[in-house]
Amino acid sequence: MDDAGYFDPNSDEVVPSPCISVCRMTEDRSRCEGCFRTIDEIRAWSGADSARRRGIWVLLLQRAGAAVPPSLAGADCGAKEPHA
Repeated sequence: MDDAGYFDPNSDEVVPSPCISVCRMTEDRSRCEGCFRTIDEIRAWSGADSARRRGIWVLLLQRAGAAVPPSLAGADCGAKEPHA
Protein backbone atom coordinates (compact mmCIF):
# COMPACT_ATOMS: atom_id res chain seq x y z
CA MET A 1 0.00 0.00 0.00
CA ASP A 2 1.86 3.02 -1.17
CA ASP A 3 0.99 6.54 -2.16
CA ALA A 4 0.07 5.40 -5.66
CA GLY A 5 -2.01 2.44 -4.47
CA TYR A 6 -5.12 1.69 -2.48
CA PHE A 7 -4.90 4.75 -0.25
CA ASP A 8 -4.58 7.33 -2.99
CA PRO A 9 -7.81 9.38 -2.94
CA ASN A 10 -7.73 9.47 -6.76
CA SER A 11 -7.33 5.70 -7.15
CA ASP A 12 -10.11 3.44 -8.42
CA GLU A 13 -8.73 0.55 -6.35
CA VAL A 14 -10.97 -0.75 -3.56
CA VAL A 15 -9.65 0.21 -0.11
CA PRO A 16 -8.80 -3.15 1.48
CA SER A 17 -10.24 -4.33 4.76
CA PRO A 18 -7.81 -4.24 7.66
CA CYS A 19 -9.20 -7.56 8.95
CA ILE A 20 -6.51 -10.18 9.57
CA SER A 21 -8.94 -12.85 10.83
CA VAL A 22 -8.00 -12.34 14.48
CA CYS A 23 -11.49 -11.27 15.46
CA ARG A 24 -11.34 -10.75 19.19
CA MET A 25 -12.26 -7.66 21.14
CA THR A 26 -9.99 -6.26 23.82
CA GLU A 27 -11.00 -6.90 27.40
CA ASP A 28 -12.50 -3.42 27.67
CA ARG A 29 -14.27 -3.98 24.30
CA SER A 30 -12.78 -0.77 22.91
CA ARG A 31 -11.33 -2.33 19.73
CA CYS A 32 -10.55 -5.54 17.88
CA GLU A 33 -7.18 -7.04 18.85
CA GLY A 34 -6.54 -8.03 15.23
CA CYS A 35 -7.44 -4.98 13.16
CA PHE A 36 -7.70 -2.24 15.83
CA ARG A 37 -11.15 -1.16 14.63
CA THR A 38 -13.99 -0.33 17.01
CA ILE A 39 -17.30 -2.21 16.81
CA ASP A 40 -18.87 0.83 15.11
CA GLU A 41 -16.08 0.92 12.50
CA ILE A 42 -16.42 -2.81 11.83
CA ARG A 43 -20.17 -2.43 11.37
CA ALA A 44 -19.77 0.61 9.11
CA TRP A 45 -17.07 -0.92 6.90
CA SER A 46 -19.26 -2.78 4.38
CA GLY A 47 -21.35 0.30 3.62
CA ALA A 48 -18.51 2.82 3.78
CA ASP A 49 -17.25 4.63 0.72
CA SER A 50 -13.52 4.79 -0.04
CA ALA A 51 -13.06 8.11 1.74
CA ARG A 52 -14.62 6.80 4.95
CA ARG A 53 -12.56 3.61 4.73
CA ARG A 54 -9.36 5.64 4.41
CA GLY A 55 -10.44 7.64 7.47
CA ILE A 56 -10.94 4.41 9.43
CA TRP A 57 -7.50 3.22 8.34
CA VAL A 58 -5.95 6.42 9.74
CA LEU A 59 -7.63 5.86 13.11
CA LEU A 60 -6.68 2.20 13.38
CA LEU A 61 -3.07 2.89 12.40
CA GLN A 62 -2.91 5.56 15.10
CA ARG A 63 -4.38 3.14 17.66
CA ALA A 64 -1.82 0.53 16.65
CA GLY A 65 1.01 3.05 17.01
CA ALA A 66 1.93 2.56 13.34
CA ALA A 67 3.05 5.18 10.87
CA VAL A 68 0.33 6.72 8.73
CA PRO A 69 1.35 6.70 5.04
CA PRO A 70 1.67 10.18 3.51
CA SER A 71 -1.27 9.47 1.21
CA LEU A 72 -3.49 8.98 4.27
CA ALA A 73 -2.04 11.76 6.42
CA GLY A 74 -4.74 14.25 5.43
CA ALA A 75 -7.64 11.78 5.44
CA ASP A 76 -10.45 13.19 7.56
CA CYS A 77 -13.41 11.38 6.19
CA GLY A 78 -16.00 11.49 8.90
CA ALA A 79 -14.22 8.83 10.95
CA LYS A 80 -13.73 10.34 14.36
CA GLU A 81 -12.13 8.92 17.47
CA PRO A 82 -14.75 8.94 20.24
CA HIS A 83 -14.14 11.41 23.05
CA ALA A 84 -14.00 9.97 26.55
